[in-house]
Amino acid sequence: MTDTLTKEQRSRTMSRIRSKWTSQEKKMHNYLKAKKIKHKMHPKIRGSPDSLIYETNTAVFLHGCFWHKCPKCYNEPKSHKDYWLPKIERTVKRDRENEKILKEQGFKVVKIWEHEIKKDAKSCISRLVKKL
Repeated sequence: MTDTLTKEQRSRTMSRIRSKWTSQEKKMHNYLKAKKIKHKMHPKIRGSPDSLIYETNTAVFLHGCFWHKCPKCYNEPKSHKDYWLPKIERTVKRDRENEKILKEQGFKVVKIWEHEIKKDAKSCISRLVKKL
């Protein structure tokens, strides 16, 4: 499929995509902060969780449904499969390795999927807090 954007337009669009401080991460941060739950977003520890909740030693990952192959709503790409499928499989493998590393360090690991937080962020994050 031919790209419908010019090289400059595509470059500008791609430059705006961020891996940190996504809207879901901001929602979670604001909720935890409002509940006065001590946490750190993007802690620099092995395993790279999106958030670390100190009181319960819990590492939290906010996974995008496409990128991390959500078991509930992942749709396999229809084009460029030779590129996308290995890339997504590498991400899933890295997720498993990161989870193992964090558990070996004594952390509880919690995954929140993009579709869960988009559907109802407040109840999704409050369920997380109740699990703590």
